[in-house]
Amino acid sequence: MARGFRQKIRQKNTENSGFGNNASGRFINKDGFPNVKRKGVNVFNKLSWYHTMLNLSSFRFLSYLVIAYIVVNLCFAFIYYLIGVEHLTGIDKSDPLNEFIDVFFFSSQTFTTVGYGRIAPVGFMASLVATFEAFLGLLTFAIATGLFYGRFSRPRAYLRFSDDVVIAPFQDVTALMFRLAPYKNNALTDADVIVSTAIEVIENGVPKSNFYRLEIQMSKINTLALNWTVVHKIDENSPFYGFTEEDFKNTDIEIIVQVRAFDEVFSNTVVQRTSYVSDEIVFGAKFVPMYSPSKDNQSTILDLDKINEYQKTELPATLEVQQ
Repeated sequence: MARGFRQKIRQKNTENSGFGNNASGRFINKDGFPNVKRKGVNVFNKLSWYHTMLNLSSFRFLSYLVIAYIVVNLCFAFIYYLIGVEHLTGIDKSDPLNEFIDVFFFSSQTFTTVGYGRIAPVGFMASLVATFEAFLGLLTFAIATGLFYGRFSRPRAYLRFSDDVVIAPFQDVTALMFRLAPYKNNALTDADVIVSTAIEVIENGVPKSNFYRLEIQMSKINTLALNWTVVHKIDENSPFYGFTEEDFKNTDIEIIVQVRAFDEVFSNTVVQRTSYVSDEIVFGAKFVPMYSPSKDNQSTILDLDKINEYQKTELPATLEVQQ
C-alpha cells in the first residue's frame, strides 16, 4: 500500500489494463496467467479442460496420462473380477493374485484394442463390458492424440525473463530495467514489448490501484536472437520520478510485461507475459553481460545461466533529491 508520498506521482492514470482499480493481490502471476479466481459457475464450466491439459508441464501431462490409464484399467479389472473370472477364458486360476493380474492385463489389451487372444470374454456381461471398454479406449486415444498434437503444434514464444527488475544508472539519471532472452532455437522477429505498472494508492481511506503505461527506450526490435534488456527511463514523465529506495520498498507496485513477436516457423504471432512486484525490484544494481564471442570469434555465445546475474552499483546522487 501507499505510505503517504503518492504526491510524487506526476503522471496521470492513463493505462486501461483490463483490471479494475479495486482489484487486489497480484494481477499477473510469474507464469503470465491472470491471478483471478472465478466463482458462480461449477467446476466443469469454470475450467477449459483442453486449455488446462495444453498448459500443463510435460512431466505433469505425461504423469496424468499414465495415472489415468492405470486407474481406468484397474476399474475395468474390478468389474471383470466381480462378473467372475469363469467368464474369461485363459485365466491363470492358481491363486487370486494371478487371477487379478491376468484380468488387469486383459483390460489393458482390450482398452488399447490389441487383443492378443489368450484371454477372451465368454457370456453376455463380460462381452458387453469388453465392448464398452474397447469403444472407450478408441475415444480416449483419439483425445490423447489430439492433445499431443495440440501441445507440439502450438506456437510459443519460449522466452525466459530475469527474476528481478533493477534500478540502474542510465544517461545521467536512473532507469528501471529487466531482461529477457529466447531459450530455444525458434526464430522470433518483429518483437515488441508493452510494459505497464500498477501502483496502489490511498484515496479517502480506501486503497485502489492506478495503472500507468511505462515508456520504453526501445520498445521494438527486428530480431530477438540474443538477450533483450528492456529500459524504462525514470524522468519527469515516469510515474516513478522521485522515488527513493524506501519508496520502492514501501509501495505496492506491480510491473506487468507483455512481449509479442512473430514466429517464422509457424507464421504466427506469439505472446508471453510476466510481472514483477515490489519485492522483485532491486535498487542500485545493473545486469552483467550474458553473451560473448566464441573462442574462434565465429559465433556469439548466449549464456542463459547469467540472465539473473547483476552487480550492485552506485546511482546518481540526484536521484535522492528528485521531488
